[in-house]
Amino acid sequence: MAEPSFIELSDVSLRYGTGTVALARTSLSIETGDFVALVGPSGCGKSTILKLVAGLLQPTSGGVIVRGREQGSPSVGGERLRLGIAFQNPTMLPWLTIRENVMIPLKIVPPFRASYRAKRNSEFADRAEALLAQVGLKGFGDKRPWQLSGGMLQRASLCRALIHDPQLLLLDEPFGALDQFTREELWAIMQSLWIERRPTVLLVTHDLREAAYLANRICVMSSRPGRILETREVPFSRPRTIQSSYAPEMAALVQALRMRIAEARSQEDQAESQEVAA
Repeated sequence: MAEPSFIELSDVSLRYGTGTVALARTSLSIETGDFVALVGPSGCGKSTILKLVAGLLQPTSGGVIVRGREQGSPSVGGERLRLGIAFQNPTMLPWLTIRENVMIPLKIVPPFRASYRAKRNSEFADRAEALLAQVGLKGFGDKRPWQLSGGMLQRASLCRALIHDPQLLLLDEPFGALDQFTREELWAIMQSLWIERRPTVLLVTHDLREAAYLANRICVMSSRPGRILETREVPFSRPRTIQSSYAPEMAALVQALRMRIAEARSQEDQAESQEVAA
């Protein structure tokens, strides 16, 4: 008997109270340890899917199942899902050191919180320092957030999202505000962390080359109301390099994705024009 998917969206729609339909009849399956990217124009529902998977929104219709449990249903027994999230803006508490910010999930997420007080200055501090070193922030644990650059804060944000060994990692444009050089450097770090830890990852991005570099599968979405138009496998072996992201094969995939999104937008613009004319 086949093992159920780690994430399963079944014919999901979401309509806000204002009447706006953010997502329309969307289905998506993500296996354990997979790395899936959502791409598409602004406002197409990428972040909406992320929030549905995180349990921050409830669908108007359809079902969202994460690790065998429907999101929004009462939690009855069993181990709770360990979830890590990194956003575009790496919000840090300014009165805490970088190390203390990174350790926040250990303070609140079972089973770590039970031993946080006893281990915060020993085992957990060492755990944070090891992660910081892995992303190039060795020696910065005692600094305050205002003493770090945007790229350094985003590295620390990744550490905070991963320190509690999440089974599910949700990335919402985590590199979007960075310059190209820093962004590419963090792609390599994110890939290394995924290869080492193998969480299930759902990435929202506008950067098609980023999606091709990081993901195993790329889901192309339409404009609002959002829906998944197609899913493409990324056939390139790992570890991938920045050099390989400029190779003709990856450039061809990126161009195909771009053309698919442009084609969908053109079709939607024509449909709107016909509605107005009618």
